[in-house]
Amino acid sequence: MLNTLFFPLLFSMGAGSYAYLRFRDRRPNALLVMTLFQLLGAYGYFTQPVAPLFMLLALHATVVFFLLVHHLQAPTLAPETRTGPRR
Repeated sequence: MLNTLFFPLLFSMGAGSYAYLRFRDRRPNALLVMTLFQLLGAYGYFTQPVAPLFMLLALHATVVFFLLVHHLQAPTLAPETRTGPRR
């Protein structure tokens, strides 16, 4: 099971972190996808529990946790309203 889930979880950490840091408006979607990959890995660990898969899932969960905490602490930007030309 580790061989099956290694690259998807590695891709999830890399691409999810990149999308989270690069695209501010897509942060909730990136976190959702990373959480779904975590659930997929948890199911894989449930079906075949091995220590290296558990360590990979723990690393993935740590990355998701810190990005989620950062997202919850980051202030939301208010949209700008333009009523006319500024002088």
